[in-house]
Amino acid sequence: MQHLLEFLVQHGYAMVFCWVLLAQAGLPLPAIPLLLAAGALAGSGRLDLWVVTGLSVVAALVSDALWFEIGRRKGSRVLGFLCRVSLEPESCVRRTQQSFSRRGALTLLLAKFVPGLSTAAPPLAGTTGMRWPRFLWLDGAGAVLWTAALVLPGYLFSNRLERLVEHAALTGTWLFAIFTAVVVGFVLIKFARRQAFLHRLRIARIAPEELARLLDSTEPPFVVDLRHEHDFAADPSMVPSARHFTAEELEQDHALIPRDRDIVLYCT
Repeated sequence: MQHLLEFLVQHGYAMVFCWVLLAQAGLPLPAIPLLLAAGALAGSGRLDLWVVTGLSVVAALVSDALWFEIGRRKGSRVLGFLCRVSLEPESCVRRTQQSFSRRGALTLLLAKFVPGLSTAAPPLAGTTGMRWPRFLWLDGAGAVLWTAALVLPGYLFSNRLERLVEHAALTGTWLFAIFTAVVVGFVLIKFARRQAFLHRLRIARIAPEELARLLDSTEPPFVVDLRHEHDFAADPSMVPSARHFTAEELEQDHALIPRDRDIVLYCT
């Protein structure tokens, strides 16, 4: 915290703008402590509260607008690219699509409070055909809410900043070591579970050529297209004889799937 505050005092507003811009672009930068510290410095008179807030909102809008346009041009492929860098890429795309389907435009207002969804929501909005004015209004409102939720607490409690910094100087090394151990352990567990899942998946996977051969046989398998409704609407072409179900429909209408035939599922 001490080093972050010193860096902020020296580089000020440029640091706020660049940090938020890169964090919203998808880089793993912790925006929360930076904006809290910037708010605290504004409360002590070393930065201007309105300038800090405005720079954070503009930086978030610039980054989100870029992803929105990429989503408009590239479709759902860009969402798959973003989710590949996550620890759970198999569920990232579907989780983001389901959130947008349930909450619609409200997702843009709340996305920045949800890790992962913050970067994925703008390109997903672009793939749905949302117009620029509506996107800028909703995303801008979300950026204002997110920035205010982080800057204002630091501003209001700036009088306790020095005491917090002194306490952090005493315990910061141990806290950082514990935090690092927890994060590393979490990542290793996720990685091990992911590798085990992929191993099981590879065993059960079937090549497209093999599926084509089976479809021409006397006992063809029952093929289920599990693509999300957004992906299906963008490209409604299907494997011959396949039936389209969303994950929710599959759970509700599973009785429509025969039990006396092999079943092949695909989601991309």
